[in-house]
Amino acid sequence: MGAPVEYPQRIAMVSLHTSPLATPGVGDAGGLNVYVAEVARRLGERGVAVDVFTRAEDDGPDVVEVNEHTRVVQVEAGPREPVAKEDLPALLPAFTAALEQRLDGHDLLHSHYWLSGQVGLAVARRHGLPLVHTMHTMARVKNGALGAGQTGEPDVRERGEAEVVAGADVLTANTTDEAEELQRHYAADPAAIAVVPPGVDLHTFHACQQPASRTQLHVDPDRQVVLFVGRIQPLKAPDVVIRAVAELVRRDPRRRQQLRLIVVGSPSGPQAAWAGSLGPLAAELGVADVVELRPHSPRSELFRWYCASDVVAVPSYNESFGLVALEAQACGRPVVATDVGGLRHAVRDGQTGLLVAGHAPEAWADALAAVLDDAGERGRMGANAAGHASRFSWDNTAAATLEAYHAARVRRGARG
Repeated sequence: MGAPVEYPQRIAMVSLHTSPLATPGVGDAGGLNVYVAEVARRLGERGVAVDVFTRAEDDGPDVVEVNEHTRVVQVEAGPREPVAKEDLPALLPAFTAALEQRLDGHDLLHSHYWLSGQVGLAVARRHGLPLVHTMHTMARVKNGALGAGQTGEPDVRERGEAEVVAGADVLTANTTDEAEELQRHYAADPAAIAVVPPGVDLHTFHACQQPASRTQLHVDPDRQVVLFVGRIQPLKAPDVVIRAVAELVRRDPRRRQQLRLIVVGSPSGPQAAWAGSLGPLAAELGVADVVELRPHSPRSELFRWYCASDVVAVPSYNESFGLVALEAQACGRPVVATDVGGLRHAVRDGQTGLLVAGHAPEAWADALAAVLDDAGERGRMGANAAGHASRFSWDNTAAATLEAYHAARVRRGARG
């Protein structure tokens, strides 16, 4: 028998630019926050001590106990207020120095997103610790999938990501496609990549009754409801669904009395003002009475919005995985998504939903109509979706993460 696998006992998890305590859908909080929060919690439940270090942005407590083994630690770096992500590189030295003062027996670093990766790389080198890094998104991938008028990621991010890829002991990727992108765009060593699929909170998001949810949310029981959930920014492309709904009404004016598009989310990122264009766009296209714009919802209420819908649209230009698609499917709802990135893995085309090539309103209208107008097909896809999502769990993600940690310790040991 081989030697027993030894896992690290105390993890320093770094999520500099956004806290796992933040509400998804607000500011820069989204799938990354959910990922960090869920993995840290599940590792703690396995007895691994996890400290999640994030930048202090408010006057909240410096340390928040998540469970017996998991804490969120706010680190002083810059003002205790939100700072635009584009301005955070200037705060990296201060955050790095403050983090080093808080290290206390940590035997591995796990950084999330390139800013945290820069911190993790500096600390790992100085202290001889193994470094695991999760990209979540990649500048070179995002820049290759920009839509018209979208702002590209800066060179400093591309260079920073390349440094982290070269220096990390292990890189975790959401999918095999993401693993290939790491190799193609950043020359990552294939032996250094571990595929660790995200999970879904199956206690919060599960198959549910549509009529009860509609009653609770005051949604007309007779409407065909298309739902968009996400941060309101060009990358997530809620405008594409508005245009698709307008195309459906143009093709058949009777749909105006049947159809409702509900957009749930808040402005995000450097183009936050763009969110203000969605209402005027709906008015310009003649569907202001069909489109309802709502702010972000807490996850317990978000569950109800999924349940109230007939189909969930995920028209993003790029997603490393697409947790919204997985949450919607866990609720038994078919998903229409862009045929790109991790959405190709989150959605099984023709089985749990439909994948659309590109963002043409006509193609999106075709896909939405195919789901909305066939109750039998919609029911089949919804049932398949719930079964598909049930195979993803954060417990499985935590187990795969522990294997990545072990691999990082072995690789760090081999480096000497």
